Amino acid sequence: MLPDFLLRLFESGKNEVSTIFFKKVKECNNYYILFCQNHIYLWQLLVIAPIMRTFERITSVLSSRRQKIIAIVVVGIICGLSGYAMYAFRFTSYLNDEPATCMNCHIMAPYYATWSHSSHGQNTTCLDCHVPHENFARKWLFKGMDGMRHASVFLTKGEPQVIQAIEGSSNVIMNNCIRCHEQLNTEFVKTGQINYKMAKAGEGKACWDCHREVPHGKNSLSSTPNSLVPYPKTIVPEWLQKLTEK
Repeated sequence: MLPDFLLRLFESGKNEVSTIFFKKVKECNNYYILFCQNHIYLWQLLVIAPIMRTFERITSVLSSRRQKIIAIVVVGIICGLSGYAMYAFRFTSYLNDEPATCMNCHIMAPYYATWSHSSHGQNTTCLDCHVPHENFARKWLFKGMDGMRHASVFLTKGEPQVIQAIEGSSNVIMNNCIRCHEQLNTEFVKTGQINYKMAKAGEGKACWDCHREVPHGKNSLSSTPNSLVPYPKTIVPEWLQKLTEK
């Protein structure tokens, strides 16, 4: 709403300009009120109402006070463990494009080290090459699914000695090669007309068939044992580390 002194000021205006201006301000004010009311209604309809219905169903199932207390404790434990897991896995770090995020898995040290010393390390990040950039939704969907696959392989110690991109990742990487080097491989040479599926079918070569050592070189988990890379700090308390060392 407009302050009282402004309302009085415009209402007392006798010239035509002030009258027209006041009408426009009043219209905008009404539209703003309507906008807020609609958003409050949508919030109640889409968020508050489903929560209340869910709460009513739960309370109807849990009839006794003891059952409700047990349910609250169980939900609290689940939420607490989920929150700690997100903290332990540094969940928020995956929301940015920092290459150091890949170091959450220490097996990526050779790949971080070789990337950082290459020409790509001066101008690109990991996500510039390893996730699609066609649109926002596809980028984050691929990033989430690929990240979950990486996490499962790492936690189960299923990584091979020489890590290679799977077919879906290879397709994304080659598309990004063509995207970044578009002028080079469409005007000077015709490699940009060849996609990954064509290369796999033998109708041309993939980018890395010629540029094998760009940007990671001939790499394996043991190829850079003394590299200086930004390993993340441990979340294990110091007292617990000392206890386990004994």
